[in-house]
Amino acid sequence: MSKMTLKALKSQVQELKGQGRALLDAAQNDGDRELTAEEDQRFTAIEAELEALDAQIAVAERDAERRLRMQGTSIPTTGRIEVGQDRRAADPRAGFQSLAEFASAVHGSHPQTPGGATDERLSSMYQSAAGSYREGGSNDGYMVPPEFRDRIWELIFAGDNLLSEVDAEPTNSNQVNDLTDETTPWGATGVTAYWRAEATKMTATRGNVSPRSVILHELYAFVRASDELLEDAPRLNNRLETKAAEAISWKIDSAIVEGSGVGQPLGYMASKALVTVGKETGQAADTIVAANVAKMYARMLPQGMARAHWRVNSDVLPQLMTMMLGDQPIWTPPRDGFTKAPGGFLFGRPIKMSEHCGTLGDVGDIQLIDPKGYYGLRKNTGVKFASSIHLYFDYGEQAFRWTVRLGGQPHLSKPVAPNKGTASKSHFVTLDERA
Repeated sequence: MSKMTLKALKSQVQELKGQGRALLDAAQNDGDRELTAEEDQRFTAIEAELEALDAQIAVAERDAERRLRMQGTSIPTTGRIEVGQDRRAADPRAGFQSLAEFASAVHGSHPQTPGGATDERLSSMYQSAAGSYREGGSNDGYMVPPEFRDRIWELIFAGDNLLSEVDAEPTNSNQVNDLTDETTPWGATGVTAYWRAEATKMTATRGNVSPRSVILHELYAFVRASDELLEDAPRLNNRLETKAAEAISWKIDSAIVEGSGVGQPLGYMASKALVTVGKETGQAADTIVAANVAKMYARMLPQGMARAHWRVNSDVLPQLMTMMLGDQPIWTPPRDGFTKAPGGFLFGRPIKMSEHCGTLGDVGDIQLIDPKGYYGLRKNTGVKFASSIHLYFDYGEQAFRWTVRLGGQPHLSKPVAPNKGTASKSHFVTLDERA
């Protein structure tokens, strides 16, 4: 059996980590319970597989370094790459030790940079029949080596973010067209079942589908770095990786919550799928009362309740923590301390604090959402990175750019009408303004 490539090994690691996170998230979303025996067995197996993969990756990286030596090329720490050889799998760093080192090399490659010269790692970087990693085959810049590009993507999806929770899938296209069926079993349209009397004709029904188009929009971070900053590699690495990743992640979350749908994804707060619960008669401004929360809870689709969580502005918490329904508190602290669920639980569902929620009293200060009710798309190519080798030279600056394509909108085009009663339901519920 042939060995897996280093890229395939690392891809398998990420897939297993995703499975592990999914098990932990399912337990947390289900009242922060312990893993079941079956889940714990699977999680233990995942940990064992990851340990084995780490060992295989170490061997693969060692073999890659040996191969470079035997081909007359220095190992990546020296940054020398043999011209005419494709090193994408064997050396995903292209000989660079960090994104800062790569960026500094690109900066120094400008012909007018004092004392500058084109770094050999750039001039021979990943040359192959398929071409080099210079973007667009022009002087616009260089694409970042794969390992650093993956590192930026990991940073974007590290921690608590909505894109990792919604119903997302990758695509090679900039626009996805599909069909949706939003009918219910009790509705007047769509597939319906009937009781049949003997020897009577059956009534035919059909699915009531409608076309849907989701466009992937381009999101970018454009960073300018001074010559002074470029000389300080640790600071530059932090600026290029962490800050750009944080900015991109913030914009993605913002679009999922409140995007206009014009030139960006459609957020659930701006969509017609949102259910807005009215305030109570005579309710004071800038308050949240138990009746508000109870009515919001009742408007969540039943099938989404097990996945649902509350998203609130942190200035809402003081009122939630002291809220009572009769003589019973409806807010409860986390059983295992505040580290796993800092906001505690409201009606048994976890609370997450978000700066994308409105301030106390405004629409959206408290939201009950089922993330899987949102359909997200991301481009298979992930984040693209390029660096300008001439722009802003007369300002003593270098320019760096990240771009990624994303699209999304709620699965529902409008709230679902109930079988009995008048209160519609949705994956996304919020409270009206209390000014």
